[in-house]
Amino acid sequence: MQRAIALLSRFACGLASVSTVVCLVLIGASVVARYLFHTPQPWIDKVAGWLVVALVLLAAPEAQRRFEHIGVDVAVGRMGPGLARAAHLLGAASVAAVAAILLWAGWEAVEFSRMVGLMTEIEGVPEWWIQLLLPVGSAVLLLVALAQCIVLATGGRPENLPSGDEELPRDTLAHGE
Repeated sequence: MQRAIALLSRFACGLASVSTVVCLVLIGASVVARYLFHTPQPWIDKVAGWLVVALVLLAAPEAQRRFEHIGVDVAVGRMGPGLARAAHLLGAASVAAVAAILLWAGWEAVEFSRMVGLMTEIEGVPEWWIQLLLPVGSAVLLLVALAQCIVLATGGRPENLPSGDEELPRDTLAHGE
């Protein structure tokens, strides 16, 4: 289970990386067009903004999977193994809850935009195409957080748990072996 979710998370992160590179290229092209040729391209600013949204929503699951999010490692590191596990479980459950809310809200936004036919300022681009990033990124984040919850609740050690938490037992099942 962890391997499949990790693969999905890495794929989403790869798309986030592509979004970053495309955004950089577009912003560079915008600067060249504006200052060298005096022909600003306002559509580039819109697309760059969408790419930043894609970057954040598609990279968040991988940050969660690697435990590279903001946390209070000093406090968790001073806890005993049982409390540290509970803290990690509470953290992963909190992420799962927020991801579920974002998934639901994102899907509602997509449905509404499709129903009323909302379009972006760029001709031919429906609003829901951009809004779809929210439920997609949230769904992957939800899967990652739920997998971490299951591993922690069943006594395993999630992959990529920070090294300061070596009190938590290593379990071959938790590593997908």
